[in-house]
Amino acid sequence: MKEKSLWINQIKGLCICLVVFYHSVITFYPQLSAFQHPWSETLSKCWVYFNLYLAPFRMPVFFFISGFLIQRYIDGVSWRDSLGKRVGNILWVLALWGVLQWQALSHITAWLAPERDVSTSANAAYADSFGEFVQAMLTASTSLWYLYALIAYFVFCKLTSRGKAVMIGALALLSIAINFLPTPWWGMNSVLRNVIYYALGAWYGTSLMAWMKAFNVRRHWLLLSGFALFAVALWFKRTPLFLSLLSIFAIMKVFYAVGRRYPPSERSLLNVVGSNTIAIYTTHRILVEIFSLLLIGWFSAQARSPSVEFVILLIYPFISLLLCIATGMLARSLSQRLAGDIFFSPPALASARQ
Repeated sequence: MKEKSLWINQIKGLCICLVVFYHSVITFYPQLSAFQHPWSETLSKCWVYFNLYLAPFRMPVFFFISGFLIQRYIDGVSWRDSLGKRVGNILWVLALWGVLQWQALSHITAWLAPERDVSTSANAAYADSFGEFVQAMLTASTSLWYLYALIAYFVFCKLTSRGKAVMIGALALLSIAINFLPTPWWGMNSVLRNVIYYALGAWYGTSLMAWMKAFNVRRHWLLLSGFALFAVALWFKRTPLFLSLLSIFAIMKVFYAVGRRYPPSERSLLNVVGSNTIAIYTTHRILVEIFSLLLIGWFSAQARSPSVEFVILLIYPFISLLLCIATGMLARSLSQRLAGDIFFSPPALASARQ
C-alpha cells in the first residue's frame, strides 16, 4: 500500500473499532438490571451514554472514506466493470454473511438464552422464517446494513453524478428530515441519513481533501469554534448533520497531521485493522452476541464479588473489541488459505486468486 494512503486506511481501522465498540455496548449493558457494586449501575449508564455520544464520529467518516476511495469508478469506469468489482463483491458478502449471521444467532440464542424473546427485534438475524429474513434484508433491517448501503450508495452516486450539485443539497435535507420523519425500518433510516457523507466523498472527495490539508486551524480557530458550538446545539435538536461533518474534518485533520509527523507503517495496528474491515465487520456481530449472553447469564445466576463485577463492567468493551478484531483477521486468513477467500469474495474472484 502506498505510504500516502496509509493514514486513510488507519481511519478505516478506527471506524471499524468504533462499530465493534458500539455493538459490544448495546448488546450488553442495557440488558443488565441487578448489580452488586454501588457504582456498577452508574458505570453501565456511562458506557451507554458514551456510546451514544460517539455516533457522529462513527459512520459519517466511515462512509466519507468509502466514497472517496471509489471516486474513479463513478466517472472513469464503465457500468459493466463497476458492477462486477464494486457491487457484485459486496452483494456476495452481504448475502452470504446475512444467512450465516441469521443461522448463527438463532442457534446461539436457543443455546444460551432459550427464554429470550426476540420476536420484537426487527433484525434479519432474528427472523422466524425465510420470508421474514428476505424482507428484513431488502429493507436494510440487518446488522450488515453498512454493506447494503455501500451497494445502494454506489449505484445512486454513479447514476446521478451529472446532477451532483443539486443532489448534494437534496441529500443534506434528506439527512435532516429522516430524523423527524423516519421510515418504518431502522436500517433504512440509517442508510438514508448517511448517504450525504458517501456522496461527498465520491463526488467532491479530492477537492475536500485538498481543502482539509490546507486549512489552518490556528488561523481560523474562532470560526471553527463557532461552527462547533452551532453543530453541537443542532445535535441536541436531533440534527446531527453538522456535527458529523465537523467530525469528518476533525478526524481526517488529526490523522493527516499525525501521519505527516510520524509516517504510518503498514504493520501498525490501525492499518492492519483497516485492511480487514469487512472481515471484522461481518464476524463481530456473532461474537458480541455470544459474549453478551454468556456474561448476562453469569450476572443473573452467580453470586459474585462486587469488585470483580465492577472490573468486568469497566473493561468489557475493550476486551470484546480485541477479541473481535483478532477473530475477524483470523477468519480472513483462514478464508484465504483454506477456502480461496470464498467467505469474503464471490466464487469467480476467489477462484481467480488461487
